[in-house]
Amino acid sequence: MLSQRTLKTLTKAVGVGLHSGQRVELTLRPAAPDTGIVFRRIDLPEPVDIPVNAEAVTDTRLASTISVGQAKVLTVEHLMSACAGLGIDNLYVDITAEEVPILDGSASSFVFLLQSAGVVEQPAPKRFVRVLETVEVSEGEGENIKWARLEPYHGYKLTFEIDFRHPAVDSTGQQVVFDMSDGLDNAIVMDDYKVLNSDGLRYDDEFVKHKILDAMGDLYILGKPLLAAYSAFRSGHAMNNRLLRELLSRPSAYEVVTFDKALEAPRGFAALQPAW
Repeated sequence: MLSQRTLKTLTKAVGVGLHSGQRVELTLRPAAPDTGIVFRRIDLPEPVDIPVNAEAVTDTRLASTISVGQAKVLTVEHLMSACAGLGIDNLYVDITAEEVPILDGSASSFVFLLQSAGVVEQPAPKRFVRVLETVEVSEGEGENIKWARLEPYHGYKLTFEIDFRHPAVDSTGQQVVFDMSDGLDNAIVMDDYKVLNSDGLRYDDEFVKHKILDAMGDLYILGKPLLAAYSAFRSGHAMNNRLLRELLSRPSAYEVVTFDKALEAPRGFAALQPAW
């Protein structure tokens, strides 16, 4: 059986929110099978649980925000991307402010935290959302068009193309493909002509790779890993969430599946990543 996963023990981090500038403490804790990923605002007079799901997304300006009532958590996508990459199904995220700390700006710090705590299998089948029919959302037309699409695929593959039309981007890659069977970083600051980060870019095509990172996190807000090929042109947090909602609105377009034998699952999903 391909099993669900959680953490072996808890792990903590302290940082600041990218958009709020608030100091925030983050505690990642193991959770029982079928819990899902749940953010918990422990700084409020009465702690509030905010389970991750597509309908919980209430704001997509600059980042993905999830809410329950007045309680919200901003910028969840990089932590969600790390969880997607490590195949973590169940997790409690205790947080002392309304925004996930940016740390180094990528998913790598979250991957390090999760692997340091140890990832363990649980006695419950891992559930996937397998896309059966092509689902697409779009906006605008001509030079202003944006779109995102999910297509049937035995695995998980993401293809993203950007069109920033900026000198610093024109000299780097505008498209990248990431396949889960084969094996992401900081907010990038630019003026009108160049990258202002003191250490420059980590990859030649970092701009478009960062969009893949965001998309992985946005799509994992679905609550279960996807078996699909995702492709997008100039998409963002809002369109990614629209795509998930469109998928969920069409029951014939997907099914929830498990794998009795791990070897039956697509490559990249069966092996546990080693702890650091």
